Amino acid sequence: MSNKADAARYKENWQEERDSVALYRAISELETQTQLKEVYKRMARAEESHARFWEEKMRGLGETVPEYRVGWRTRTRIWLAHRFGIQFVLPSISTLEHFGSGVYDKQSEARSEKLPMQERSHARLLEAITGSGGKGLPGNEIATLEGRHRATGGNALRAAVLGANDGLVSNLSLVMGVAGAELAGKAVLVTGLAGLLAGACSMALGEWLSVQSARELYQKQIAVEKEELEEVPEEEQEELALIYESKGLPQIEAKALAEKLISDDSTALDTLAREELGINPDELGGSAWIASITSFFLFALGAIIPVFPFFFLSGVVGVLISLGLSALALFGIGAGITLLTGRGVLFSGFRMVIFGLLAAAITFGIGKLIGVAIAG
Repeated sequence: MSNKADAARYKENWQEERDSVALYRAISELETQTQLKEVYKRMARAEESHARFWEEKMRGLGETVPEYRVGWRTRTRIWLAHRFGIQFVLPSISTLEHFGSGVYDKQSEARSEKLPMQERSHARLLEAITGSGGKGLPGNEIATLEGRHRATGGNALRAAVLGANDGLVSNLSLVMGVAGAELAGKAVLVTGLAGLLAGACSMALGEWLSVQSARELYQKQIAVEKEELEEVPEEEQEELALIYESKGLPQIEAKALAEKLISDDSTALDTLAREELGINPDELGGSAWIASITSFFLFALGAIIPVFPFFFLSGVVGVLISLGLSALALFGIGAGITLLTGRGVLFSGFRMVIFGLLAAAITFGIGKLIGVAIAG
């Protein structure tokens, strides 16, 4: 029994490592910067050695190494990287590397080969590339990598999934609350459409205000940084050197790199904005209008699902079909969230279905009570 359990665990570890190899190789092919391309290739080779380790473990138990097939989550991440760029998927990969190191911490075979340490090293490397607080890379690669891949991509993926989920759950609850009051089908439809438009507009306005406020704040911070650079360049150079030292550069290299960057007028302000403020001057957090429009449609996409059956149906049939479609959509959203968390599809999918339908049941019950009270 123990051998069977170990064999299953070895196979699962092997699959994860092979998926990482496929993912890093795909990213390296997409990367245009030579240094970053080589970084991803090295990470792929490291993961390949991990996979070979688990292959040997399987063979040691008399197990046959299965034919490798790319997992669906990895295929999806590769597609997203092709479609939206590498920066879109890097933050979620970094999260999975951290998760993988935690899993290996509990496995004696992995600890003996220092696999948890290597996985954590990969996670820190990805954090350095995304600019999300990692320790950075040795030598002058830090300046090259810093600011290249911000975590906005992963946040965009998270916002896409959760935005649609907000629209679906909130409008499903609204529709079920109205249906519980035993109102006519057209009243449910009108209420659902009103909830869709009100929620989508609210989300869009909130997103516009949030992004625009952030952009204005970033612009002010960069203006202040520019003024300080003109008035006290020596102090700015010293601050930059300290930042690089904190990331692991030796003091002499950090000072030399900071001096070189500050002396170049074309890169000094850009570098300070990225290193000291954590701001990408080229993006300033992205377009407020694009964020607003995207938020509107993502919310509406989720919100239309529970309403759609009431264009054609009413009563109990409409309610049941609305619940069925919403449950399928909730499961799909839960499955999509596994791209960020790495949890099992069934667990995440059914968890989302349970919570969504529970919210709908509560509002349906409240609507029923209100309907009875009004009728009485």
